[in-house]
Amino acid sequence: MLIDSDVMIWFYRGKERAQKTIFQNIPFKLSAVSYMEIIQGVRNKEELNKLKKDLKQWSAEIIQINEAISKKAINLMEEYKLSHGLELGDAIIASTALEYDEPLITGNTKHYEYIPDIKILSFKIS
Repeated sequence: MLIDSDVMIWFYRGKERAQKTIFQNIPFKLSAVSYMEIIQGVRNKEELNKLKKDLKQWSAEIIQINEAISKKAINLMEEYKLSHGLELGDAIIASTALEYDEPLITGNTKHYEYIPDIKILSFKIS
């Protein structure tokens, strides 16, 4: 299972549904891009240390961007940037899900729903 950054952000904001989703899917995977997006939102060293501790405790795997993921992301950008407004981060996250054949849990289904063969599990905060 690949978790999108929005679900993790809701988890750390204390939203019960996000917490349930995370706990039900341990161990899970994060794209390196999602991990960096989460880090972008931390406000101090304590929050960063908690994030790192939690991910380690949950045996979460951060999937690095490799050549195969890069190639898929390039193809997705060429195909969907102009027609659907696909953004770089979303292209890398989608290509990670495709390369590892993992379903992607996201609240941002509109960012991915037009991509063939991607398995999306919709997350709703309410």
